Amino acid sequence: MKLPMPPPSYVELLTSTPPERLAALIAVGPVDDKGRYLHWDELRYRQPPDGLTAEEWWLGTRTARRSQAKALPLIGTNGKLFVLSNVEEIQRLTHEIDQRASGEVLMPAVVTSPQASRKYLVSSLIEEAISSSQLEGASTTRREAKDMLRTGRKPVTHGEKMILNNFRAMELAAEESQSPLDVNVVMSLHRQVTAGTLEDERDAGRLQQPDEERIAVVWHDERVLHRPPAAETLPERLQAMCDFANGLTGDGFIHPVVRSIIVHFWLAYDHPFVDGNGRTARALFYRSMLSNGYWLTQYLAVSSVIKQAPSKYALSYLHAETDDNDITYFVIAQLRVIRKAIDRLYDYLERKAAESREVEQLLRGYRFLNHRQITLVSQLLDDPGVSATVKEHQTVHRVSNASARNDLKHLVQIGLLEEVKVGRAAVFVPAEGFRERLGTLGNR
Repeated sequence: MKLPMPPPSYVELLTSTPPERLAALIAVGPVDDKGRYLHWDELRYRQPPDGLTAEEWWLGTRTARRSQAKALPLIGTNGKLFVLSNVEEIQRLTHEIDQRASGEVLMPAVVTSPQASRKYLVSSLIEEAISSSQLEGASTTRREAKDMLRTGRKPVTHGEKMILNNFRAMELAAEESQSPLDVNVVMSLHRQVTAGTLEDERDAGRLQQPDEERIAVVWHDERVLHRPPAAETLPERLQAMCDFANGLTGDGFIHPVVRSIIVHFWLAYDHPFVDGNGRTARALFYRSMLSNGYWLTQYLAVSSVIKQAPSKYALSYLHAETDDNDITYFVIAQLRVIRKAIDRLYDYLERKAAESREVEQLLRGYRFLNHRQITLVSQLLDDPGVSATVKEHQTVHRVSNASARNDLKHLVQIGLLEEVKVGRAAVFVPAEGFRERLGTLGNR
């Protein structure tokens, strides 16, 4: 990743531009003619408006942004407050997220029914846990990670521990989302995110101390991207972040989604822990969204979108920090990520709804099967290589061990599954002639 070029000094541009040229900059807005909120590193390569140099265009752009920027209670390492410009793209994207992720959202029955909802919630938590951990270096295949989480087996590698921790942290964040955010909640999330993965377990849920070497943010090639605030300031800054998340800082109205994104940025910027800062920041974002009524967030794999373009994620931090603490870059980037995650979810659910209708048509006469058994049967129709265990069935559908066992035993009794031993574990696989057997059961 190429580091962005910092913008030229605003004060120097302002003082070096002749007064008669300043008048020509009044018409320049905070975005370009395509509505893009460009950083200097992007703007300098584009054609400026007629009659302006790139530097004059930037000066006019920065002036327009300053005139509408809102100061935030987040203080940068340069001693200046971060600012936010509520440009049209932010307004448009937050409105779209309001419509699609909160309140009475029209969703396919495949997710709105309580039974199916539990299944898709688990699948989404698994996806988010894997992607968020892989962003921070967890090295394991998706198949192995999903197998671990669905079957309940103990993690073996460091990467698997990270993923299991993330899964549990997301569950914890959801469980506690209706209470105000406080320092204890942040520490609890960090302890869960890092359980069993730190060189010194005493570092879990503990801020860095003034007598320790401060942890910096480095890229894969060891370049330092960000040096966070001094450890002495962390307790006060963490409390300020909690106050901001709870709307107690007197900063006026900030859209709840934007506030959640800023909390994400704040924790990552302060980097208060020895490790696990990014995972904790993303868990706090998830918690903040749920606390503000964006229930669909439970089903969004935001980190999966970020993982596809990690450089964009890093650049949005750098653009904010290098342009005089303008957090607007990060907010816009994350709003786009959320929208893409919502798009993916809707596409996925539409496919699953279509598959569900096909299976229901095929199994219309199978009233003796419950929805969990029908889901498993449909998976076996799609992939005969699929197997199941009681623990996996229990985890996916969030039912008791007894209910999961009864489901599978019943499918054995009617001849659809066979129970085989793999080591000491009981595994349920499609019986010989599975498809043919289905055809003979429809009239029961």
